[in-house]
Amino acid sequence: MSSPCDPQYAPAGDVGAALMMIDSRLKAMYGDGAETDPVQRQLTEQFTASLAPKEADDLVDGACTLIYMFMRWLRMAYEDHDKDVIEYVVPGLVASLRMMPKSIRPEVIPTMAGLVVAAGTGLSPSLWRKQYGDWTKDEMNSLEATALLLAEHINRLTDNRDFAARMIAEAMSRATEG
Repeated sequence: MSSPCDPQYAPAGDVGAALMMIDSRLKAMYGDGAETDPVQRQLTEQFTASLAPKEADDLVDGACTLIYMFMRWLRMAYEDHDKDVIEYVVPGLVASLRMMPKSIRPEVIPTMAGLVVAAGTGLSPSLWRKQYGDWTKDEMNSLEATALLLAEHINRLTDNRDFAARMIAEAMSRATEG
């Protein structure tokens, strides 16, 4: 039986823009120059501030698509080692989000955990979230942080700082070819 939260019914959103933002944050985290530069940070902030409502919605859907794709990859990687992705990803994600009280409000952490569990069980994060109403402003930082933390988890597992971003870019390239 098909679920109304099946990814086939979800909008992909602007995966390219979402990936650009996550990749930029990863490079800043790793000290690769991006975003540590105040000019780059200002350009990113201007970009997000300039988005029309439809473009902002597409960016949110794109971030949800990234979360789904990251969790799908993680699920396959953990299953290859007879491990449960939820058990190995969600506790660390929640702990990391809790360590960011200035940018992540505590009341949105359960939503992000649910979003990741939904993605880890094969459901669309955006459709899963939609059943509880519209996104809130407080959830935007946590959504970006969730996608960033999942990408970083993948990069750590593969011992390759570019693996998560490259995996998505290659998937997008294959999708446009065929």
